[in-house]
Amino acid sequence: MKKCILVYEDDSEILDLCRMILEGPDRRVEMKMRCDDIIADIEQFEPDIVLMDLWIPEMGGEKAVHLMKTNPSAKHIPVILFSAHPEIEQVSKKVKAEGYLSKPFDITHLKGIIEKNIL
Repeated sequence: MKKCILVYEDDSEILDLCRMILEGPDRRVEMKMRCDDIIADIEQFEPDIVLMDLWIPEMGGEKAVHLMKTNPSAKHIPVILFSAHPEIEQVSKKVKAEGYLSKPFDITHLKGIIEKNIL
């Protein structure tokens, strides 16, 4: 069965880039431009990892990750926050994400952090 990467990002170009980089014979990439239904999305897509933009509409990545980490059916899923926010590392620790990626990001680093954390 293919591993699923669920990407939350409100920039369609970054979504397309993530799909091109991460999709493969053993992986599928699901993409969302909003995170207001994050628990329903997780139930629908059953992701092995979530890549979350910090500044995504409506509720924002920080609150969405908090919802995940406090939900029994979603708290085990690794989350990687990504953002151009200057304090992304601190925010990542605060919400107990498994990692972070600063924008603009290096493709090799993106692939590496996904490989390291995918279930």
